[in-house]
Amino acid sequence: MTRPAVTALVATLSAAALFTACERTPPNKASEVGEANMSIYEIETKTLEGKPASLSEYRGQVALLVNVASECGYTPQYAGLQKLYERFKAQGFVVLGFPSNDFGKQEPGSAEEIRAFCSSRYRVDFPMLEKVVTKAGPQQSPVYAALGKSTGSLPEWNFGKYLVGRNGKVLKFYPSDVKPEDASLVQAIEGALAAGS
Repeated sequence: MTRPAVTALVATLSAAALFTACERTPPNKASEVGEANMSIYEIETKTLEGKPASLSEYRGQVALLVNVASECGYTPQYAGLQKLYERFKAQGFVVLGFPSNDFGKQEPGSAEEIRAFCSSRYRVDFPMLEKVVTKAGPQQSPVYAALGKSTGSLPEWNFGKYLVGRNGKVLKFYPSDVKPEDASLVQAIEGALAAGS
């Protein structure tokens, strides 16, 4: 083979290799897809008091994850959330409250103040987890990063709700104005509990 022919062959092979490499999914894109499909129950978090906790504790249950706040117009929804928890917990349902100060600075309190408020005012005994940032950005909670990726929706105010199936996959996002006693939410919870997976 002549030198020009060898040079041409090498150039062709190099171009083909470059084209193939460009066609591959970049590693970060692949990991984003993986994170979007991951179970919420694989995420590590913390209790309201800051102790390590894992959402794996709730694997096999249907969960309603809610960004809560103590000084919001939607704060009375705590009562409805507690009633939902009491109504369905024996069937494998849990409400998970994540205090957040993202919207209107309406959750300024310490963990102790939040716990006292919820207990005394609304008799809340469903699990309350650490105060988090729900908005996208470097400080965003891994829980809310995963919820946002799986649904394409992040809370626009306090008391946004994510219904999660027993397998940890998000079933639906409900905005703040959907009350806990809303028929569509209650029916969705009943359906997820009946599905068994």
